[in-house]
Amino acid sequence: MNTANAAFKAAYGISSQLPEPVCAEIVFSGRSNVGKSSIINKLCNRKSLARVSSTPGKTATINFYEVGDLHFVDLPGYGYAKVARGERQRWDELINSYFEQDPDRCTLLLQLLDSRHEPSADDVMMLEYLAHHRIPFVAVLTKADKLKKSQYAAVTEHFTEICAPYGCSGVVLTSAEKGYGVPELTEIIERFAEQ
Repeated sequence: MNTANAAFKAAYGISSQLPEPVCAEIVFSGRSNVGKSSIINKLCNRKSLARVSSTPGKTATINFYEVGDLHFVDLPGYGYAKVARGERQRWDELINSYFEQDPDRCTLLLQLLDSRHEPSADDVMMLEYLAHHRIPFVAVLTKADKLKKSQYAAVTEHFTEICAPYGCSGVVLTSAEKGYGVPELTEIIERFAEQ
């Protein structure tokens, strides 16, 4: 995965704008503030390729990044209560359109989950959506730096048990802050992109 010239490509806010897929697309999904932008920046070895915000619900568009011969696709974060209902419906429609436009467009989805907490109701709904649509995914546990190292194995095992019934292809514990798990995640992305 060549990240040397990683660049923001475009942001799409309505489904009719979504482009046809032209290369392997690695999709990032997760609730608001779970750390999608941070992990994209870490994978690309850049500080501010994807804008990181402390305000949840900031990404209201599907953002595309060119990373070598791949596209990273950042979906809007879900589950943030303060977003107006109409706006939430627009996000839902946008996300559904992305997957329905071409069922095979998603090479791999990275489902980000906060390693410190049980999956939320919205997380479970997303896992059910992925299973129902048979979307290949890996669970990426974020914020490992907030755990004790002695917890790593147990947390990974716990989430593996949670995600297995949904057809999860693997669980990776990561820290965008410290870079933990990022080489492993890069390897998984490359393996799926080659297929």
